[in-house]
Amino acid sequence: MLHKFSPDTKLILVSDATTSPYEVVQSGSSVEYNAEAGAVWLRRLADQFPHFAWLNPEPERLLEYRQSVSIIRQVLGGRMFGLTLGRLESAMRALSK
Repeated sequence: MLHKFSPDTKLILVSDATTSPYEVVQSGSSVEYNAEAGAVWLRRLADQFPHFAWLNPEPERLLEYRQSVSIIRQVLGGRMFGLTLGRLESAMRALSK
């Protein structure tokens, strides 16, 4: 995906982002035994696709209690949005910049 699509591609990821924080920050921790931490790959996606938004369907009031969500939000530089009409509008504005 990183090499197949150009940087002007608008990328939207929909996921709750709730996982073990260990999988996000530790190399070799995923079920695929990647040599690099999940955060490294997320950073590559965010760097390759400046028009990138992560839509999180969980209620936003719960997100601050999910350590993995906090880490991913930090890695993505604030490009995670809740799945509400208002937050969808914010995500679409971010994608169009």
